[in-house]
Amino acid sequence: MVFSRFVEVGRVVLITYGPDAGKLAVIVDIIDHSRVLVDGPTTGVERQAISFKRATLTDLKVKVPRTLGTPALAKALEKQDLAGQWKKTAWAKKIESRTLRAQSSDFDRFKLMIARRKVG
Repeated sequence: MVFSRFVEVGRVVLITYGPDAGKLAVIVDIIDHSRVLVDGPTTGVERQAISFKRATLTDLKVKVPRTLGTPALAKALEKQDLAGQWKKTAWAKKIESRTLRAQSSDFDRFKLMIARRKVG
């Protein structure tokens, strides 16, 4: 198996820590071996330097030039339908199911248990 998630301009990252945790951003520029400049105009992430420890690389990549401005990046993300591509991934579906399960009440979990018994 060949490694395919490289740190490169245009790579989409999922921020895992801080006030923007759980949001997607795009690598706009590489600062040094441990930090990158990210921007997420469609997800509410402001342009900022972020450490690799606070972000996870995804398989998604957007074709953008280096140090692209925020308005142009927003147009590129909408043109390539980044949100739609992300929702189709198994990773996004798993996160969505976890949040639904965490938000469900005790009665909702009870109804689910009864429905599973009827099926199985």
